[in-house]
Amino acid sequence: MNFPYLFLVFMLYSFVGYLCEIVCSSIKQKKIVNRGFLCGPYCPIYGVGSLFILFLLLRFKEDPVIVFVLGAIITSAIEYVTSFVLEKIFHNKWWDYSDEKFNVHGRIFLFNSLLFGFGTLIIIYTGNDIITKILSYFSPLAMNIIAYSLLVVFILDMIYSFIIAYNLRNRIIICEELKNEKLAKLPGMLEKIMKERVVKFKTYPKRLLEAFPNLKNANAKEFDIMKMVRDKMKKQKRKKK
Repeated sequence: MNFPYLFLVFMLYSFVGYLCEIVCSSIKQKKIVNRGFLCGPYCPIYGVGSLFILFLLLRFKEDPVIVFVLGAIITSAIEYVTSFVLEKIFHNKWWDYSDEKFNVHGRIFLFNSLLFGFGTLIIIYTGNDIITKILSYFSPLAMNIIAYSLLVVFILDMIYSFIIAYNLRNRIIICEELKNEKLAKLPGMLEKIMKERVVKFKTYPKRLLEAFPNLKNANAKEFDIMKMVRDKMKKQKRKKK
């Protein structure tokens, strides 16, 4: 149970969670959607949840009811906290279950929690044995090389994705200020303010918005301003050419 082993367990469950997210989202949106906050094929929230489950619930393996209930509670708590932290850091609500029945502040809802409970049963009674067997085929040296190589990739992905999300956050805040500013209502003043405040205004990442459509839905007016700015910048570049 050293670090390389635990990190590989984390990555494997993150990858499985990523696949589950793609399947569910693709069915709902009727197209293939690359889910997840990060660029790589993994959703860390599933990896973290799986490690919590393994550390806390393996001792209750003889009682599947307790495993199910505690698993649903633990994973739902992780999802709630993750949603809250992301919202505070990035000034956006990344997912919103307000339209679902029995939701808590739009961050979690009952049906998802029940699915997490069943997922916990799979991890405890099947998944743990499968992953343990898979990792047993690797020598300690091979496991170290793979784990630390993936760790480097994971950290770089975290940094890159954090920068993208934080830049998006700043753009939305700027657009909120423009939208709420009284001067912006005067003819020609909005364009002037945009040019002064939105320097090198780059497009927002398409993948991130497809993965979290609530980002755009909750900030529709701000994204309209972003589109206006991008269109104006494109026209200016064409004129210069």
